[in-house]
Amino acid sequence: MPLLDDNALTGSIKTDFTDIYTQPDPRAYFGALAGLEYQIPQRALPVVEAVLAARSAGDPRPVLDLCCSYGINAALLRHRLDLDDITARATDPDLADLPADELIEADRVFYAERLRRPDLPTLGLDVSAPAIDYARRTGLLTDGWAEDLEAGDPSPELAAGVARTGLVVCTGGVGYIGHRTFERLLRCMDDPGDAWLVVFVLRVFDYADVAAALAEFGLVTERVEGETFVQRRFADDGEFRAANADVARRGLDPTGREADGWYHADCFVTRPAAVAATTPLPDLLAGVGAGNR
Repeated sequence: MPLLDDNALTGSIKTDFTDIYTQPDPRAYFGALAGLEYQIPQRALPVVEAVLAARSAGDPRPVLDLCCSYGINAALLRHRLDLDDITARATDPDLADLPADELIEADRVFYAERLRRPDLPTLGLDVSAPAIDYARRTGLLTDGWAEDLEAGDPSPELAAGVARTGLVVCTGGVGYIGHRTFERLLRCMDDPGDAWLVVFVLRVFDYADVAAALAEFGLVTERVEGETFVQRRFADDGEFRAANADVARRGLDPTGREADGWYHADCFVTRPAAVAATTPLPDLLAGVGAGNR
């Protein structure tokens, strides 16, 4: 999926990983990203857990992972595993030659044996049909859809499936998706003014258009102050130079972040206006440790 035309300059020089998202299982995905020390789902997890706890309050509505790829965030939220465990599984040389169907069945058993949150429905949306198929067949996703909401309206099946969503999580899609996807998604919800979102956005991209779109539904978006979240190392010098130029163009300082060879993301938390007015975001995240810089 190409970067949005709205970001034709910003973020335009990024390694094309399209091929690793279109395989029937995540072995190629982790094979490519493990060497770049991909870590944003694990870095994001404490924030997502804190927001989920505040949002749920005895009402375990589904979590929707936007741009979910192979269901990694769902795997972390629902299982006794961390990202290192998942990566080790996907890159296990003993599984390298296993046919995809056999691997998917083996992974279904693997994850079922480590389930810690069976009552949390996890939904997924991604443009990659093979990735969605894998995540559904392994049980990582309760349900999922392969659709492009930048290009058009959701199918009736997607619209019905996400209607009761309580929390939307996105740990790497902004830049490939923008305000159109968020607008179309929230219009599907039974009560979009009660939606909560946790979105991690690479600092090369501006999130203002999305935040403005969410505000139209009566939602308030706040950035987690004083902390950024490591995504992965740059794949090559082209990414390094472009990312450093992009963040500088946005008036941000790459020192200690992109200048050290890493993509960094800001975290944005969106809540109903009434909730945001009564519970300051730092209080909600008070138990979340720092250390991502």
